[in-house]
Amino acid sequence: MSQPSASNRFDKSAQKDSQKWLGLGLFGIFLIAGLGYSGAHLVGDLASGPPLTFLPYLLLGVALMIALGFEFVNGFHDTANAVATVIYTNSLSPPIAVVWSGFWNFAGVLTSSGAVAFGIITLLPVELILQVGSSAGFAMVFALLIAAIIWNLGTWYFGLPSSSSHTMIGSIIGVGLMNQLMAVSTAVSGVDWSQAASIGKALLFSPLIGFFAAALLLWLAKSLIKVPALYKAPKGNEPPPLWIRSLLILTCTGVSFAHGSNDGQKGMGLIMLILIGTVPTVYALNHAVPAEQEAKFALYSQQAAAVFDKQTDGAQFAAGTDPRPAVTTFIRTPQTAPVPDAALSTLIRETAERVSHFGSVDTVPPAAATNIRNDMYLTGEAIRLIDKNHRIGQDKSDSDALKAYRDSLDASTKFIPTWVKVAVAIALGLGTMVGWKRIVVTVGEKIGKDHLNYAQGASAEVVAMATIGAADAFGLPVSTTHVLSSGVAGAMMANGSGLQMGTIRNMVMAWVLTLPVSICLSGALFWIFRHLF
Repeated sequence: MSQPSASNRFDKSAQKDSQKWLGLGLFGIFLIAGLGYSGAHLVGDLASGPPLTFLPYLLLGVALMIALGFEFVNGFHDTANAVATVIYTNSLSPPIAVVWSGFWNFAGVLTSSGAVAFGIITLLPVELILQVGSSAGFAMVFALLIAAIIWNLGTWYFGLPSSSSHTMIGSIIGVGLMNQLMAVSTAVSGVDWSQAASIGKALLFSPLIGFFAAALLLWLAKSLIKVPALYKAPKGNEPPPLWIRSLLILTCTGVSFAHGSNDGQKGMGLIMLILIGTVPTVYALNHAVPAEQEAKFALYSQQAAAVFDKQTDGAQFAAGTDPRPAVTTFIRTPQTAPVPDAALSTLIRETAERVSHFGSVDTVPPAAATNIRNDMYLTGEAIRLIDKNHRIGQDKSDSDALKAYRDSLDASTKFIPTWVKVAVAIALGLGTMVGWKRIVVTVGEKIGKDHLNYAQGASAEVVAMATIGAADAFGLPVSTTHVLSSGVAGAMMANGSGLQMGTIRNMVMAWVLTLPVSICLSGALFWIFRHLF
């Protein structure tokens, strides 16, 4: 069956001026309100800290623009997948579909947990995280963001549905490897391969899940739902029956929301690193921790230190010796290095004493904020790795004590201000408005040989929505692009529509090349920036 050309479809849609201007007007209102909100809160936060020289402001501005630029590219590269099915089934016109998707991306970003954001950060070398405000820290952030933007722009230009998540993971690995190669003699860390493997599995299996689950769902629908209209392609510009249209809009909404809650977090985590590096006096610690949590911190610290005391059989850490190097070494090589029980016990008690000395996290003076945050990060990461690798006793009370302590650390160090979420949501939405067409054409016209029908679109969207939502709950980044495009391919195969193998080959090639290319790009950029800075 021949497919209507993309140019005719979009030209006809563009003639609906009322819808077009309504969409642009609504987005303009959100854009102005969001920019005003984010800008006002950023200025207010900066004003609450000590005055800065010109250089930190310059670095902050450049770094934020690059980070939001990544989310902008992510918007017109990945978010376009969510609107492809509703556009190609005439459920919504392109202007309305794009604005609708942008709104639910916005909602997904605002309600996201932050688990994916900080899961991404754990892949970075520990010494670069602890010194993110140094020249090496800025070289890291600039290299991985610019590498991801370059590859995303290239694949978007050719209309290839490649993964922004995949690209970001490759960029982080490239920075870690180059960091290790540049300082072999100093034993700096490279890549947390166990964490990278967990994320890699999510990126590897999610497209396969999308393909087979969408095929199975379509097969079940054809077996159980005997409504011929559901399995027919749209006629011209005629919209589908109301109940089918409602289903397709609902699934588009779910994918858009899930995409915002998952993909939006990648930029959030990096923006927080930027803020901590340039304005540590304001963003190193969460000044909004509830009073009841503050009161429990000393108790949780005492209980966690006691857990490690039990492992040492009463042996004490050498007085006057810095416990941080032993903890840092363990974080670099958690599989082989011995658990530094005595060092952890000492560091936990020292951190609690320093916070107690200042009264609360909210009253920690600017000069001490970065060091206390770094100590909290070290102990929190060490406990996470101990638990992950089952390096502690099986006593449930010990596990509960360490979990309570780690949760209290996370409350103080792993936070994302609302204005950051708003800024990321705006970048995603603006990107969707600007560049959605190329990827939409590929998903809607170039995967299957026949026109996308209603059941195929709904099957792909339902699977994508469920897969991304589940990954978000487990704090794992997955690719909206891979899941949805593979879901469309699976639905086409199950329907006997046939696949355009040229497009499939290009998609697989982009998937295969994304990791090595982004590793090489970010590694090379990190080397250049380290020498420039």
